Amino acid sequence: MQHKVTFLVHPKFESLDLSGPCSAFNLVNEFYDSRYAINVVSAEGGEIIDRAGIIINSKKFADVAENETILVVGGPAAHLLELDPATKNLLAEYASPTNRVASVCTGAFLLASAGLLDDRRATTHWRYAGILQSRYPRVQVDADRIFIKDGNVWTSAGLTAGIDLALALIENDCGSDIAKGVARDMVVYHRRLGGQSQYSTMLEIMPTSHRVREALCYARAHLDKPLSVETLADAAGVGLRQFSRIFINATGTTPAKAVERLRLEAARPKIEEGSEPIERIAQAVGFGSADTMCRSFVKACGRTPQELRRSARKHPGSNPSTGSSGQDA
Repeated sequence: MQHKVTFLVHPKFESLDLSGPCSAFNLVNEFYDSRYAINVVSAEGGEIIDRAGIIINSKKFADVAENETILVVGGPAAHLLELDPATKNLLAEYASPTNRVASVCTGAFLLASAGLLDDRRATTHWRYAGILQSRYPRVQVDADRIFIKDGNVWTSAGLTAGIDLALALIENDCGSDIAKGVARDMVVYHRRLGGQSQYSTMLEIMPTSHRVREALCYARAHLDKPLSVETLADAAGVGLRQFSRIFINATGTTPAKAVERLRLEAARPKIEEGSEPIERIAQAVGFGSADTMCRSFVKACGRTPQELRRSARKHPGSNPSTGSSGQDA
């Protein structure tokens, strides 16, 4: 039996928000017995021009019946668009307990304008998260997530996060083996966890020095090991005094603080989306003890690891592939 997936596009939509997830579903069809029926629709149907000037054909939304999953794509103009009343009503109609509604990137604005994100947790591209929150105060916006599932409504961050969302939907429908197979064919990491940060410490620091980049790459690959400044200087191939100077000049922070951020980034999805004991996670990412990791989390985000895990378990839909068993300490 095929699952019906319908992509809702609009003028100046982002092609990757459509093509990435669509390719994932199509690969399931090619290699795993045509499990998805895929449609592309717009409010009025006909030709739709994306942000790059590429024209695609679409069916009229009202003419496509029995949609089991509606996926609204984003684009640079999506947060400026208001859905016409008929499309709003159709979206609201399909947001029943038996159907899924999803969005990629700023497509969340269109779901919000239809009232589908009221009193739900949701995410969007980090650049537009503040606008989404201020415009739709009933939405519980979490800007630091790859994707979030709240009930039957799924939202994802920008651009490539749509692929992570599609892989999560495929895993939900077809199981983890098929989702992993699709990820391999797409040459992507088997999907990033929903709780993973939208942007990494490595990207945020953005060191210009190749020596510093080498040190940070070494640190990220050896988080479970002691990472003294001397160790990082050796990895960079420079002397200790020179390394400390070029590191601060390149990143604006010290090596110790950068390593702490990398460890926090590695620990958070394990805490929120897994059942592994907190102490074991602390050791795995190099904090050494749960107390040390706890102090770092309180300093960084104002909450302990246990509080983060309890909060995530209150909204289990945001981490669909994990259970809620296990110890907190």
